[in-house]
Amino acid sequence: MPVAQAREGRTMKKRYSTVVFDLDGTLLNTLEDLTNAVNAALRESGFPERTMPQVRTFVGNGVGMLMRRALPAGFECDEEAYAEVLQAFKSHYSRHNNDTTQPYPGVMDMLRTLHKAGVRMAIVSNKNDPNVQALTQLHFAGLMDLAVGEREGMRRKPHPDALNQALQTLGETPEHALYVGDSGVDVWTARNAGVRCASVCWGFHSAQELRREGADTLIQTPADLVALVLGEDSPTP
Repeated sequence: MPVAQAREGRTMKKRYSTVVFDLDGTLLNTLEDLTNAVNAALRESGFPERTMPQVRTFVGNGVGMLMRRALPAGFECDEEAYAEVLQAFKSHYSRHNNDTTQPYPGVMDMLRTLHKAGVRMAIVSNKNDPNVQALTQLHFAGLMDLAVGEREGMRRKPHPDALNQALQTLGETPEHALYVGDSGVDVWTARNAGVRCASVCWGFHSAQELRREGADTLIQTPADLVALVLGEDSPTP
C-alpha cells in the first residue's frame, strides 16, 4: 500500500518540521544521464569513456570534481583538458539531464505524505544550480519549498553553507531539521551544520559504504523515512 494511503486520516506528531534532501542518488536516479554526459564530453576530446560504476564513484562533490575524476590518469591536472571536458559536459547535460532520470520507487509517495503532514521540504545539492532548478520543477513542482544547487560564491558540500542558507530561508533551526542524503559528503554536511543526517540505502552508495563514512542512521525504504520524520517507529541505526 502506498505510504500516502497507509497514513491517510491519521493524526501525526512530527519529529522534524523541516526535511532537506540531497538530489542525485537520494530523490532521483540520475546515474545513467550523468554517465552519458560524461562520456559524450570525453569522446569529444578524444579520451576513453568511463563505465557507470566508475561514474558512480566520481559524483558527490560537484560537476567540476566529477569531470576531473573522469579524466584519464595524468590529465586530471591538465587545466586545458579539464576546461574543455567540463564545458562539453555542461553543454550535453543541460540538454539531456532528464532522458532517463526518474525518482526512486516510493519517493513520490513519501514526498506527498510529508507535504500533506505539513513538513517543509527543500533540496540542497552539489549539482550546478540551473540543473537543480530544472529537475526540481520537472519532478517535484509544488512539493519543495526551496532548491539550492552549486553556485558562485557558495562553498560546496560538505561545507554547510548551502544547508545553512536553506534553513535560514525557511526560518528553521538545526535541531528541528533533518538532512537526507546518500553519501559521506552528506553525512559531513549535516554534521558541519549541526543537523541530524539520515542516509538512504537505495542510492549511489551501499549501507557498508555509508557506515564507513560515519553514517549513524540508515534508511532502507522511503516509508522508513516517513516514519522517522513523523515520529512513528524509527529505523534501526
